[in-house]
Amino acid sequence: MIDLHTHSTASDGTMSPAALVRHAKEMRLEALALTDHDTVEGLEEALDAGKHEGIEIVPGIEISAEFPESTLHILGYYVDFTNRAFLDNISILQKARNERNPTIIKKLQALGLDITLEEVVVEAETGQVGRPHFAQVLLKKGYIKTPHEAFERYLGKGAPAYTDKFRFAPVDAIAHIRQAGGIPVLGHPFTLKYKTTAELENIVADMAGWGLMGIEVYYSEHSPTQVRLYKDLAEKHNLVITGGSDFHGQNIKGISLGIGKGGLNVPYKCLEKLKARVKDVQKH
Repeated sequence: MIDLHTHSTASDGTMSPAALVRHAKEMRLEALALTDHDTVEGLEEALDAGKHEGIEIVPGIEISAEFPESTLHILGYYVDFTNRAFLDNISILQKARNERNPTIIKKLQALGLDITLEEVVVEAETGQVGRPHFAQVLLKKGYIKTPHEAFERYLGKGAPAYTDKFRFAPVDAIAHIRQAGGIPVLGHPFTLKYKTTAELENIVADMAGWGLMGIEVYYSEHSPTQVRLYKDLAEKHNLVITGGSDFHGQNIKGISLGIGKGGLNVPYKCLEKLKARVKDVQKH
């Protein structure tokens, strides 16, 4: 069993990269990908811990890309996280995150909520600040009962404290991952909020034309019908199949490492095919 979609304290998870790897060993995982949001800061620690614990670590990232009215995330696997051009590109995303945070604070304060940026930074510890850290502060102060409620009432798209930030166009996010030798994969396709399967297929076909190389088929929130649909699309467009829990630790309750909501089981053959695709890329 493997998990190719996880987060650490380098972004918005609650476990350090090393603690995450130790937890993967407890869960008897054979391999783990660390895919923090817009950062590769935790990868070296995860790789070192993987050697110590005897777990295969896949260096990864999750990049938010521009998509009207919904959410588009591109996972990047086996990126060269020492590549200067790649690091320069993701630093643009990190700067955009940092510039957004004071605006979110002002909007929350205007709604009558007692919250400061300093409190949110403390919540993020050494990682980059993201909306889940705002949610945790609101939770601790009793303004909400669950982190999900924070996004529904305040922080999600369309909510009063939501603040947009710069994102790469999908074609650019894909290009940046490939330029760093990585494999770009469409994360959790249901978040695109497509209305028909034909609409989704058009999106996937466009992205495959831009260099997309995979689809996240197995995921904590995917229904059996969605799994079949995404698998069919992957086969039709010659895309590798990946899967993962999207584990964030205590920041998202009910999602366990490796097994998601209990029924997730990502086979090792997914990783074998992913590695085969990396070799193909390196040959060319």
